[in-house]
Amino acid sequence: MTELRLRTVDAFTDRPFTGNPAAVIVLDEAPPDDWMAALAREMNLSETAFVIRAAVPDADFRLRWFTPTMEVDLCGHATLASAHCLLEDGVTSPIRFATRSGVLTVTRQPDGSLVMDFPAAPAIQVDAVPGMTEALGTRVEWTGRSRGGVDFLVALLADEVTVRELRPDLAGVASLDASGVIVTAAADPGRAYAFVSRVFAPRAGIPEDPVTGSSHAVLAPFWAGRLGRTSLVGMQVSSRSGLVGVDLRGDRVAISGRAVTVLDGVVRSNPNPN
Repeated sequence: MTELRLRTVDAFTDRPFTGNPAAVIVLDEAPPDDWMAALAREMNLSETAFVIRAAVPDADFRLRWFTPTMEVDLCGHATLASAHCLLEDGVTSPIRFATRSGVLTVTRQPDGSLVMDFPAAPAIQVDAVPGMTEALGTRVEWTGRSRGGVDFLVALLADEVTVRELRPDLAGVASLDASGVIVTAAADPGRAYAFVSRVFAPRAGIPEDPVTGSSHAVLAPFWAGRLGRTSLVGMQVSSRSGLVGVDLRGDRVAISGRAVTVLDGVVRSNPNPN
């Protein structure tokens, strides 16, 4: 029986059991898609990341991400977790991943934090989406849809407490025409962060994502335009919560955070049986 190393990493945090957990497996060759999908279902985390050693132009590794129900085009916390694992293994920074969203580079900073270079996905304002107010159970101040490699609806809510206390109808959210919904608001005065958010993606098999890197590719240009600053810190206020730094750089966003390994074991399965 083949044994492959499998780690669970909490991303956007430096404390175990907070932030967003991702499973990470590093492979010498690409396994079949159905094996990756099955392992992601087995892990039942918002993302399982598959890092594949491969000779790729302009990149060091291939990287793919699977939710329990589907493969996705972009994932932040599992990219952070993948880089964290490779750095643990002695790979030097920066690390370049070839992905469905192009080459993504992760760089370790002197303070130990990791910075991911992602494409910005600014949201454009759209008319009120039928069913959104009912699904969220609160008034929506502004509605937008992201552009780029992610498909989010954005709902600006009244204030931080409204975001924190939101109890959406997930079946209603799943009926909306988007892979997920970002709810956001400005932070209360005196906070160490500029804005808050939560992400609901039941259509992708993720009722609520604890801390979402890809959503901050949307939130960075959104809040930079409203607050007049390109460098910001956001707090995703799920039950696990996490801080995410963003720095808008033209059509790219530097997304920063920390990560900690909480499980390190093996999966007993041969992805390429003879």
